Amino acid sequence: MDKIKVMIIDEQAFFRAGVRDALSSQADMEVMECDPTEDTFSLIEDTLPDIVLLGSDLASLSGIDLGRRIAQNYPNTKVIVLSPAPDDMELFEVIKTAAVACLNKKTSTEELANTIRRARAGEYPINEAVVTRPMVAKQVLNQFRGMRRTMEGLAAPLTNRESQILTYVAEGNSNKEIAYLLEISEQTIKNHVSAILRKLNANDRAHAVALALRSGWITPEENS
Repeated sequence: MDKIKVMIIDEQAFFRAGVRDALSSQADMEVMECDPTEDTFSLIEDTLPDIVLLGSDLASLSGIDLGRRIAQNYPNTKVIVLSPAPDDMELFEVIKTAAVACLNKKTSTEELANTIRRARAGEYPINEAVVTRPMVAKQVLNQFRGMRRTMEGLAAPLTNRESQILTYVAEGNSNKEIAYLLEISEQTIKNHVSAILRKLNANDRAHAVALALRSGWITPEENS
């Protein structure tokens, strides 16, 4: 089984190193670090981690906003927010970003590793926090009651790399050929294609290409 690719995003190098050391004993995990003051999205684009551990207390930018952007642009990457002291207000904001969990930065290695595995398996541990926090549950309920439109059929925008890959797909290239052209692994291409299908609500590669061409998101001649 492939290892779980975990990326730690936090401005404090000491904290990143500590989390990395704590998870180093987990045989099923591959851990990397990212300084959010650098080109975070390029690194995510190139590595496509399964899980992002995101510090909420970033000084240079909003950790909550960064988590929202990651969840929107990389639906296959699950975001776990790590907060110094998550209160009801912050938990509600984290829920709205589509993060799968929110943990205290002082959480144990065992709990963190277990949450990572659950997130990778498609679970949403953050739902349990809602059940045990009545005020948050009330806010979430009010939020949904206030919604007046459905999100069905709306497609999330493709990233530049996803548009590039879908253009290659439109030109008839296989995942292996695209991986060779872009000099990245075939598995990374597969992950990108999976994210594209999910964003566009497409049944298969051909359907995704048709939708993207119709909407003007790709033009096959771009890579000619």
